[in-house]
Amino acid sequence: MTMELRHLKYFHAVAETLSFSRAAERLHIAQPPLSRQIRQLEDLLGVELVDRESRPIALTVAGKFFYEQTWQVLSRLREIEEGTRRLVRHQRVWLGIGFVPSVMCGLLPQLIRRFRAVEPEVETSFTELLTMEQAAALKLGRIDVGFGRLPIDDPDIECVTLLREPLLAALPASHPLAGRLAIPLAELARQALVVYPARPRPGYADQVLELFARHGVPPATVREANEMQTALGLVAAGIGVALVPASVGHGRRDSVVFRPVLEADAVSPVIMNCRRGDAGLVLARFRAMAAEMLPLAIDEHAGAGAHHVALARHELPDNVVTNVVT
Repeated sequence: MTMELRHLKYFHAVAETLSFSRAAERLHIAQPPLSRQIRQLEDLLGVELVDRESRPIALTVAGKFFYEQTWQVLSRLREIEEGTRRLVRHQRVWLGIGFVPSVMCGLLPQLIRRFRAVEPEVETSFTELLTMEQAAALKLGRIDVGFGRLPIDDPDIECVTLLREPLLAALPASHPLAGRLAIPLAELARQALVVYPARPRPGYADQVLELFARHGVPPATVREANEMQTALGLVAAGIGVALVPASVGHGRRDSVVFRPVLEADAVSPVIMNCRRGDAGLVLARFRAMAAEMLPLAIDEHAGAGAHHVALARHELPDNVVTNVVT
């Protein structure tokens, strides 16, 4: 016997109510068959998920882990159900967009806003996905286009670099380097460096670490954070410094300042990922709009079919010093 969707739904009802009787009422079933289904799920997994001796009942450590890991599965299924109903009700065409959080700080929101205004009949959905997760999502049809910061080495995925975004050093406002006009990597390497995400790898964290290695100045200390906002929180707390794309610096933080990095190659690309050979008309119109808003250029050194653009000129926020003196 294999795990089925009903097992997840029944378990989540129990986990969220911490009561077999209330969970049975929510599911509109009798309590005995619900109890049998939960026991069957535990037998399939070979672990106890619910502590039935506790009053009220409680999840075991394994139960808490299982709930957290399957919550996104059920949430995604609910999104699919609702999206399918909307498509039928309104006869709309669907475009799924995946993205890493940092690209939503820059030009991508402008692109999406304009596309939705020009194409109001298209139903757009948005899924936060790390770059490496976007390849699987594209192949499964969960999304039609993704935006990340790392190239995907997969013959079925076409990667188009829209721009190369300068990196900024994020520093505690009281940090001695905060008074500098711009900061070389060698100076930053002497600080505790906060990188993100911790997992999965490779990721943006490796992109940052590779930059230091390329210049022969590996960081003395590296700390990991799961998310960009967590990394900036650690910076604000004085735990270390971080490198972030310039668009992230547009979000004002009283306790964090952003300074340019001296090295010209301290950049992070914004890459658009699509299924290779996808001839969908909606996707084609979306890509054409992206090409119009984010100029593309051919990089002869990137290999056949790859698109790249020279260093993008970014309007930096007020709390970033831009008149670099060398």
